[in-house]
Amino acid sequence: MRVSLTDRFCAAAKAVGRPQVDFFDEGTPGLALRVTSNGLKAWTLVFTSPKDQKRARLTLGRYPRTTLAQARTMALEAKGHLDEGNDPRDMLAGKDAAAMTVATLIPLYLEKPHKRTGKPRKSINEIKRRFDVNVVPIIGAVKLADLHRRDITRVLDPIKKRKRPIEATRVFEDLRAMVRWAVGQGYLDQNPMEAMEPPATAAPRVRFLTDDELRTLWNGLPKSLARSKTCQRIVRLCLVTAQRVGEVAGMRPSELDMKAATWTIPASRSKNGYAHTVPLSRLAVELIQEALAAAGEGAEFVFPNPDGNGSLPASAVARTILRAHEPDEDRPNGRFGIAHWTAHDLRRTAVSGMAELKVAPIVLGHVINHRSVTRAGVTLSVYSQYDYAKEKREALNLWAAHVQSIVQP
Repeated sequence: MRVSLTDRFCAAAKAVGRPQVDFFDEGTPGLALRVTSNGLKAWTLVFTSPKDQKRARLTLGRYPRTTLAQARTMALEAKGHLDEGNDPRDMLAGKDAAAMTVATLIPLYLEKPHKRTGKPRKSINEIKRRFDVNVVPIIGAVKLADLHRRDITRVLDPIKKRKRPIEATRVFEDLRAMVRWAVGQGYLDQNPMEAMEPPATAAPRVRFLTDDELRTLWNGLPKSLARSKTCQRIVRLCLVTAQRVGEVAGMRPSELDMKAATWTIPASRSKNGYAHTVPLSRLAVELIQEALAAAGEGAEFVFPNPDGNGSLPASAVARTILRAHEPDEDRPNGRFGIAHWTAHDLRRTAVSGMAELKVAPIVLGHVINHRSVTRAGVTLSVYSQYDYAKEKREALNLWAAHVQSIVQP
């Protein structure tokens, strides 16, 4: 869309009905304000590169940090480089990279929206946490122009020494994605991580709780997590519903239909971006009713954060569980009294238990919203539109009854 850009227009511009919209400035050829559906705004310059005669795009900065006047000045400077036969990416971005550090690149990368939806990525907080903990303290001050693969190794070595192979792999993947993005945006001329091998990936976890462990965990929660009844309920709901801890912890009353005994996880909160309806067993309904009563009438979240800011984060639940695992002289297995487990192992326990109860794999796929199972191949993805709601309810009712028979014999 071509318009005469003004400061007022830029401040009010929105992407209506589309993931992103480009507003091209009538007075400055190639200059555009790109607006995404979640409100992010960036200045871009579209031009034909003199190197290969292909159309290219260069990001000039974020609005309003970079004003309209500054963007027009940068666009005119870029046009001067084009008139001299130079690619402005090599000139402008190279100048930026000389001053830019890893720490200043990270927030620019984190603002990058999801490719398909144009909205903020669901994993953005976790990526930011990994950068803040593992990357910024070690190589945050390194200039992009000086970034070398040995700097990546300096980041990964301490994580490996802590015996956190999965964390090391994820940090490597985060850095690799950011560096590739930086090259594509013109902040880096070449990829210093090219040909680097990721850390050795640990074998997938196969941990699930036995019936005896499940009984010990369930009945011991009032003591092992005595300071947080919220975490107690979340752990039990993860077991009973087979849903992810983040989805359970972020549950809203508006997602619940207690009369129909269903919980609909919206696409914006599900990991794969597709809405998911979870039938609620009687046991799940009881746990949710307890949580609603504790949250209070009119609460926005079923499990509100004690600090009053949103829902209780999944990371807080994971930290609470981790602290309860810490051993001491009297309790070598920590407060839970069983071998180490994680929140995701609860989901695996539920799926394994339902499989043992002879629930069909296709039904299990629908219960846990795994489209790799429910939509695998043309037949299931195109021709079969059955939602397996009845079978999902039967499976979760069967599992809940089995859990109750174990914990309350």
